[in-house]
Amino acid sequence: MATAFVSWPSAPLTESLVKRALSNLPVSIITSLPGTHECSKLLQWSTYDAIDHDLTHRNPDNVLSSSYTIRKALIRKHYLARCIHSYLTKHLDSVLKDAVPRTWDLEISYADELDEMWSDQLWDLGNEIDSDSSQWWILKPGMADRGMGIRLFNSKDSLYQIFQEFEEYSEDEDQIDDTSEYIPSPILLDPNERFLGVSMLNPPENLQGHKFHLRAYFVASGALQLFMYDRVLALFAAVPYTSPRKKRDVNDDAPGNIDLTPHLTNTSLQIDRGEKGVHLLDELSGCHILSGDDTDRGALFTPEDIENIKVQMGSVLAETFKAALEMPIHFQPLPNAFELYGVDFLVSHDSTGLDSSSNSQFFQVKLLEINSEPAIELTGQRLHKILEDLFVAIEEVAILPFLKQEVGCVPSMEVPVVPRYLRICLDTKVRGSGGW
Repeated sequence: MATAFVSWPSAPLTESLVKRALSNLPVSIITSLPGTHECSKLLQWSTYDAIDHDLTHRNPDNVLSSSYTIRKALIRKHYLARCIHSYLTKHLDSVLKDAVPRTWDLEISYADELDEMWSDQLWDLGNEIDSDSSQWWILKPGMADRGMGIRLFNSKDSLYQIFQEFEEYSEDEDQIDDTSEYIPSPILLDPNERFLGVSMLNPPENLQGHKFHLRAYFVASGALQLFMYDRVLALFAAVPYTSPRKKRDVNDDAPGNIDLTPHLTNTSLQIDRGEKGVHLLDELSGCHILSGDDTDRGALFTPEDIENIKVQMGSVLAETFKAALEMPIHFQPLPNAFELYGVDFLVSHDSTGLDSSSNSQFFQVKLLEINSEPAIELTGQRLHKILEDLFVAIEEVAILPFLKQEVGCVPSMEVPVVPRYLRICLDTKVRGSGGW
């Protein structure tokens, strides 16, 4: 009988879903890895840190793990931006040319370094800021998650003030009150951190007056197949959208005092709302589409729009994985591994109904980020069933083929039938030792 190592100490919901998916399989579940591993089938379906990655590499025939060892090109925001930029310089007609926001990579340790950067690596960004004061930008730490450290800026001075705020927090962490409702706390400014300046959709697309983004789950299996779970979530901001403005009862115009509540759609910043801001994309058919202050109530979100968006999401992420494969130092898929990703997209609306290639398309998805070990516990009880189905689908595409292989054979990741709710987006063979 095969053995399954399951350990999710900070994600009890994920652990319960994993065990439920494994309940019908001939596996015995253990909660800690044995000191020595005999060459029987071992499944490691646990957090990245709990996996024995050396064991994964040494026993490709008999060990299957729920995470690739090297995948920074996908899950680190600044690596992803560099990866896509490099890919687009060689593939000018890629779908990614319209599918990522304009992004600048900021490598900075002190606020005073900005003065020199404006005349060098941030020259283009500085010109854009100076030429259009109505354009707002999002500053995102490259290695933070759950909305930590996100800020808005629309001038060189406001960006400088943000980094000054981070510096002050780094010098004295205890003086910062990071318990404000919905607002992500400052982060430590250190030489290892990277930041991204990302252009906002100005104004962003919103449904029924609230800004939203889409969360889609993708499963990468082996080296390499990519599946999209087509029950996509729409995550809404807590309050109706308004242009950036300072918080109520605050007279200081410092960037840290801008009210982020209408702009941040991250569910981890809205825990007190429960599942009110989480919906299925399919449930939004018939909702009114608004663009900023647009009051045209005639534009409705249709089932055809939703299907078109899902097709785009699959195409965009498949192309993103192709880009990552061209950066093998930072992405190395293994034939005996799989991984679940939570992928975030924005949606822009073009009333002309044409994309940059003059194809009929009213909506364009924009890839925001790719998250490993996504925080599925924030989805809420109402949509719990879709999570159960997701983990059963993972079992079918990634684990069953492994368990069916005879000992001594390299696991095959070929799937005769794609399970319900999954769409195959990419099916390629990665060459090289170990699958890369």
